[in-house]
Amino acid sequence: MLSLPVATANPRGQATSLESITKQIREEISKLNQVLHLLEGRAKKTTRAKAPRRKLSAAGRKRIVAAQRARWAKIKAAKK
Repeated sequence: MLSLPVATANPRGQATSLESITKQIREEISKLNQVLHLLEGRAKKTTRAKAPRRKLSAAGRKRIVAAQRARWAKIKAAKK
């Protein structure tokens, strides 16, 4: 856990204000966010994108079903 005092002495002996501490924290958060975005960008480049699903028309589906039924009928007729 990070604990910062409200007012600290800097090398010149002046007290560091709360505003300057918050400014430093915001700068650090900004740097960390940039690093995070860079890392996420690399992760996205290494993953493969899913191919879009192919759509089958109703007519195409009917042709496939009819061909399969014909194959089944042929097999069924050969068994008799």
